[in-house]
Amino acid sequence: MTPRRNPLPLTLIHTSAALLATTSLAVTLWTGLEERGVALAFGVLVAVGELSRWSGTTGLGLRETAPLGAAGALSYALLGADAGQPTHHGAFQVVTVVVAASLVGCVPHIARGRSRTPDHLARRVLTVGFAAVCFQPLYNQGVFGHWGGPAYALLLLALLSLTALCDAVLAAALAHSRTRWPFGPLLRDELRGMLGIGSAVCATGAVMALAVAVVGLWALPVFSVPLLLTQLSFRRYAAVRDTYRQTITSLARSTEIAGYTPAGHARRVAALCQAVGRDMGLSEPDLTVLEYAALMHDIGQLSLVDPVPAGATAVLPVAEQRRIALLGGAVVRQTGVSPQVAAVVERQADPCREQPVSARIVRAVNAYEEKTRAGGPGGPLQALEELRLGTAGDYAPEVVEALARVLSRGCLTLPLAG
Repeated sequence: MTPRRNPLPLTLIHTSAALLATTSLAVTLWTGLEERGVALAFGVLVAVGELSRWSGTTGLGLRETAPLGAAGALSYALLGADAGQPTHHGAFQVVTVVVAASLVGCVPHIARGRSRTPDHLARRVLTVGFAAVCFQPLYNQGVFGHWGGPAYALLLLALLSLTALCDAVLAAALAHSRTRWPFGPLLRDELRGMLGIGSAVCATGAVMALAVAVVGLWALPVFSVPLLLTQLSFRRYAAVRDTYRQTITSLARSTEIAGYTPAGHARRVAALCQAVGRDMGLSEPDLTVLEYAALMHDIGQLSLVDPVPAGATAVLPVAEQRRIALLGGAVVRQTGVSPQVAAVVERQADPCREQPVSARIVRAVNAYEEKTRAGGPGGPLQALEELRLGTAGDYAPEVVEALARVLSRGCLTLPLAG
């Protein structure tokens, strides 16, 4: 399904970023570039950070896909001195240098057709502009001239925290605009993601600004190395998680290969379950468990001697559904997958009121997909109506209504082929 976008936040954010970048460039060209050596050093740092950017992975705290570029941009926005000598660049020059460096670093990503590059650039421009506007005018006016030691460091950390909050709001707004998922849960997940590599970015940005103020530009490569190593570790962790997910997907396909379920059934159920889970406000870890359980919800059918016609378990007697669910949970536990996933698979056929939320979602979505497939052209509407009639005992009303909202934002059909 392809949900309709909400263009207003997307247009507002992109337009604001474009206006800020254009204004900054015009002002910088008019007034000239201050401290060109400093601007070049930070520009190179931001460009290298953007070149090393990777595709972010949700659910792992990997919201910042270019941590070195972000830390370099924020440290330049909060830079007050270079080796003890006050700097005179303003907020407009900060934005100009960051935009130019980011564009240079994004060229390979744009050439590869990565669709999220405009969103990434808009966030970078607005967050750096926010930090620079909060700090540079006051610094250049001498407001922070008597601040020193811990007070000055705490000031930088406070500004970086506010900037990180601004970035989280922008990221959630962009995601909401493109997916129509609820804004609240998206913002909550972005704030949780700040505790991961986001905290390292803020700390490194503050340390870089403080170190350059004391020892000069030599501090930049020194303090870039730890963040690069941290980024490498996160990338390896993300690769392991991707491999883990591919393994689960392969296990889920075993029922299709054996002829127990139609092609693509598990993937369609998993995709729709995630959409419903997001609509209901599930957290990223819960969404991951939900996805894995949805992919493997039919794996218990491998233990059956006679396959269920078309793999449709929703029409079976309750006792048979529970037996297949328990068999599936036992198989999942033997594969080494998280016990949480096995518990959802085991309980998908339990009485509705006794099920956890994830099991309720899997049960309702699986039934919807099976009824849609069997209903022909009018299957989606008929299946949804049958689910609503079953909310008295078989299906959770809140799940069915969330499913209806998800379908209304996209379409009432699902592809029958994998």
